[in-house]
Amino acid sequence: METKITVAIQGKQGSFHHLVAKKYFGEQLSLVACDTFDASVNAVLQGTADQAVMAIENSIAGSIIPNYALIDQNDLQIVGEYGLSIHHNFMGLSGQTIEDIQEVHSHPMALLQCKNFFKDYPHIRLVESEDTAEEAQRIAENQLKGIGAIASKEAATLFGLKVFATSIQTIKNNVTRFVIIQKKGTLVPQNKVNKAALKFILDHQRGSLAAVLNVMSDCQLNLTKIQSLPVIETPGKYAFFVDVTFDDFSHYEKARKLLAIMASKFKILGEYAQHKR
Repeated sequence: METKITVAIQGKQGSFHHLVAKKYFGEQLSLVACDTFDASVNAVLQGTADQAVMAIENSIAGSIIPNYALIDQNDLQIVGEYGLSIHHNFMGLSGQTIEDIQEVHSHPMALLQCKNFFKDYPHIRLVESEDTAEEAQRIAENQLKGIGAIASKEAATLFGLKVFATSIQTIKNNVTRFVIIQKKGTLVPQNKVNKAALKFILDHQRGSLAAVLNVMSDCQLNLTKIQSLPVIETPGKYAFFVDVTFDDFSHYEKARKLLAIMASKFKILGEYAQHKR
C-alpha cells in the first residue's frame, strides 16, 4: 500500500489549488487546506505537510510576486510545476436565474478575469473574498439566495450548486502555473531535470544584466521567465528571478557555474522537470 503524501494548499476543497494537487499527486494525497499562502508555507516548514502547491503566475495577470518572496525568504525548494487551464464558472443555489443574483463573491483575481462578463449584468455587484471554492461552500451551507460565486465546476459539483454560465473568463486561454515546493532535501534526479528557477543579484554596473543573458544564450538555455524584485535592505538594487529550460544538463551546469561567479549573490530555487501541457 502506497504511503499518502501530505500536501498543503491555499484554499478549500474544490479550489484550483486542490485540482492541481489531485492532478499532480493522484489519489495518494492527504490535503492540508490553508487560508493563506503564508499558512501553507508554514505547514511545510513545521512538518505538518510534506509539500505545498503554490500558484506562481497567471497568463493574464502575470507573476504573483509575493509568492516568489515566500519561496526565497523561507529557503524552500521547487521540485515540480503544473500548468492548469483555468475555467471560471458562475454558480449559485438552484431554483434561481442570473436575474435573481444581486452579488457575486470570489477571489479578486477571478473577478478581474471575468469582469467583462458582468458588464451585461449591471445589477450584480462584485465583492472580493479570500477564495473561490470557499464562497461556493458558504453559499451552499448557508443557503444564500441572491448570492453567486465564481469557481470551478468541481466546486459546483462538490457543494451542489447550479452553474448559470460556464467559462466566463474574458480570455479563454487562461493558464495559471503552479509550483510544488518543499523544504530542502531530496533532489529531482538529474536525468529528469530540464528546467531551473534561479535568483541572482548583480552589481549596479552598465551591461551586467546583458552579460548574464548572453551567458544563458551561449550555453543554450531558453529563458522562459524573468522577474525583478527590489532588494529591501539595499534601495536601488534588484534581485532577478529567472526560469530557464534546457535540453542538455551539462549546458545548464556550465551556465550555473558562470552565473555564480558573475553575480554578487546567486541562489538555486529549484531544478525540476518542466510540465508539458
